[in-house]
Amino acid sequence: MSESFINSSESLKNARLIFRKFIPLLVAVMLQQFLGLFVNLLDNFMLGQFSEAAMSGASIVNQIHGVAGNLIFAAGSGVAMLGSQYWGKRDITSIKKIFADGLKTSFAIGLIFTLMTAIFPEQILGLLTNDSVILEQAVSYVSIICWTYVIFSVSSVLMISLQSVETAFVGTIMSASTIVINFCMNYVLIYGNFGAPRLGILGAAYATLTSRIIELIIVLCYIFLKDKKLRIKPAELFSFKTGFYKDYIKVASPIMIAGGSWGLGLAAQTAILGHLSAQAIGASSISVTVAQMFLVASYSAASASGVVMGKAVGSGQLGVIRDLTKLFQIFFVFLGLLMGLLMFLLRGPIIGLYSVSNETRELTEKFFVIMSISVVGSAYEYPVMGGLIAGGGNTRYQSIIDITFMWLFIIPMSALSAFVFKWPEEVTFIFLKADQLLKCIPNAIYCNSYKWVRNLTR
Repeated sequence: MSESFINSSESLKNARLIFRKFIPLLVAVMLQQFLGLFVNLLDNFMLGQFSEAAMSGASIVNQIHGVAGNLIFAAGSGVAMLGSQYWGKRDITSIKKIFADGLKTSFAIGLIFTLMTAIFPEQILGLLTNDSVILEQAVSYVSIICWTYVIFSVSSVLMISLQSVETAFVGTIMSASTIVINFCMNYVLIYGNFGAPRLGILGAAYATLTSRIIELIIVLCYIFLKDKKLRIKPAELFSFKTGFYKDYIKVASPIMIAGGSWGLGLAAQTAILGHLSAQAIGASSISVTVAQMFLVASYSAASASGVVMGKAVGSGQLGVIRDLTKLFQIFFVFLGLLMGLLMFLLRGPIIGLYSVSNETRELTEKFFVIMSISVVGSAYEYPVMGGLIAGGGNTRYQSIIDITFMWLFIIPMSALSAFVFKWPEEVTFIFLKADQLLKCIPNAIYCNSYKWVRNLTR
């Protein structure tokens, strides 16, 4: 295979042509993910205007959603990575079967999280904070939000799966509808406008549940009534006999292990900050939520580049991979520098939108500076690892790197900083985000070795 990687002017030309096709897919995925994350920012901001305790309570529950969401995203990514290689071969029959496998897996994940949080809310949320006021708000919120996990597991995995055949605009429509519904219902139910009851955090929960139901209806209507690429039928989508489940699990399981580990790691990070002070929870909630908005372009670049790389490998275009990989890496670096600079420059106006205490505001500004540096690393390391390398055929690498850095460095060092050395909260936060820069080193080395290129199709 090494002979196929010989550079030539023709391969560079082809790589540039493929990269240009990547841009429209990136824009569609980016708009979709931006709108999706904007829902969380909207809840965060509107609850922050209601009360700091409500905002922090929702933030605690969102850590549970983060673990579930990472696993569901991994289930969908397995479809996207494997499906994109079959899309390169235009093997529609196999793609339909892989869709069905991803849906079953994701639904099982969503159902487990719904049952866990419905039956043991206080026990689970009590692991993340010892503040009784915040815990009360969180338990109230999760009593409604728990039902969204199983709904989200279906709509999200189908939306991500469609990216494998370069269909992303339906996700944009779905996310846009969510924002409109969520904002309107939040405005009415959180604050009690237009004669509605003033429900506070419960109002935000009802708004989110309603928007998730609408999302599911939209994506199912598109797949069964509008899609012309796959023309998939309900019996095919819900089939239990596909013959591809072993192939799918081989690709998806490392991503799910990495996603689950990462989600648990983020929850552990919240628990560390949550046992320090209410101000630390609030500052982390604001800075991390806003940082996710700046990183939308990077997350989208990972999804889009993974599909493009998988399609190139599946169609046998090995000659362009070296040049294509270099173009992507340059793009990721510039993207990270731009996002980091914007977050740093806009930190003052953004923080000023929140009604929080002076102590929380001061700590939030420090967290923003730290996050503006870490997003530069995130914009490179994640698209390389979760996009190029995973899309090229090696999904195991991501799980190894994520687990190693999270559990052998981030959690131990931040716990020592917080509870043993009792260093300032901003120092602990630096340890919590340091891996985003450190992971750039092994990712750059492995990415440029090209040992990750593997054709996964039969």
